[in-house]
Amino acid sequence: MSNLTAVDLLPMSPFAKKIYALTKDFVENECIPAEHIYQDQLGKGPDRFKWVPPILADLKKKARALGLWNLFLTEEYGPLSPGLTTMEYAVICELLGRSSLAPPATNCAAPDTGNMELLAKFGNEEQKKKWLKPLMEGEIRSTFAMTEPGVASSDATNISTSITPTADGKHYIINGHKHWQSNFSHPDTKVLLLVGKTRSDGPRHGMLSVIILPKDTPGVEFVRHMTVYGYDHAPSGHDELKFNDCKVPKENLILGEGRGFEILQGRLGGGRIHHAMRTLGVGQRALELMLLECVNEKKKPFGVLKGDQGKIQWDIAQSRIQLEQCKQLVYMAAKAMDVKGLKEARFEIAMAKVAVPYQVCEIIDRAMQVYGGLGVSQSTELAHMWAMIRHLRFADGPDEAHAAQLARAELKNTANIRKTYDEYKRKELELRKTVKSLL
Repeated sequence: MSNLTAVDLLPMSPFAKKIYALTKDFVENECIPAEHIYQDQLGKGPDRFKWVPPILADLKKKARALGLWNLFLTEEYGPLSPGLTTMEYAVICELLGRSSLAPPATNCAAPDTGNMELLAKFGNEEQKKKWLKPLMEGEIRSTFAMTEPGVASSDATNISTSITPTADGKHYIINGHKHWQSNFSHPDTKVLLLVGKTRSDGPRHGMLSVIILPKDTPGVEFVRHMTVYGYDHAPSGHDELKFNDCKVPKENLILGEGRGFEILQGRLGGGRIHHAMRTLGVGQRALELMLLECVNEKKKPFGVLKGDQGKIQWDIAQSRIQLEQCKQLVYMAAKAMDVKGLKEARFEIAMAKVAVPYQVCEIIDRAMQVYGGLGVSQSTELAHMWAMIRHLRFADGPDEAHAAQLARAELKNTANIRKTYDEYKRKELELRKTVKSLL
């Protein structure tokens, strides 16, 4: 394998290269060695949701001192940004994906990143002061309340949670039922950004709005912790909630009534590519774990190292090929975002969003197969990696929704393709006349 990295091959500023080197050292020498300590400090039982292992606070202090903070806020955010392009952040975020502790340690963890982007783009000055500032400082955390158990939420127009103005026009009343509310149980979470309907008639894409809902608002009802293949992801969790006549001031509405789809497109696109960026780091680490088992002298089925088995060598090669293909999709999407903007880069983002989790799941699965029974147990990180990446095929929209969007875009181009092929035929006929005359 070549020793060249993305930093060597892609256009990156001296500042970005410095941040890359600092991030690599921080992840490899601080975050990964702290992972098992974090789990030990987290403990077991319901208390897991009541506190945050103190080693994470230590990592945050180190990250801030190094300048590794809010890196996801790229150049388009002006003075809020540390100064990276999306392309540069993609390469650095890949490093963050190598450790589950690196994103929260650098204040670059979902769903906070998407919520901060939302507030930075669409919030007014008072909303930014009250909620964006403490989020950027890492003083509080947040959740994004969109998905509902009673409807097909992949089509956002189905959302049924209501945001109803009071008779005096000074407040909104929220009623509804949500699930998969990641981060809600985190002790530091103080606010939800909730998606609901401010009207039930009119144009479908003008019904939704986004409103700020403080976590301690009366009527916010915790139903249960949900698990991802048995993992509860404490202390953040993924929770089911009900909203029973939750009353918030009208000033909490973001941008205005009926602006929800506009806001969602601005938030979810960035979230999708961030997930894909981090997933690259997970895939690289899974491949490394596979390689270590392949040369384990204590594990020689039929007297031969696993890495000397032809089938496993094929799996290693396929995994590396897939991982490099995924990188190109992510880098292309990131560059498209820098050049064309989020909206115009939606197809590149969709390709990365669909392909990367799918293919990295395959890489992790091969690694688990090499480890045998240990691969699906708590003996390695692989089982948790697989559960974490597999759920990304639903996060920020299921694969099928993005694939359908891509397919429709391709099909719209068939008229142009037909013209091109008709022109091929016309030129062929002209060419035949010339060839015949020459004969």
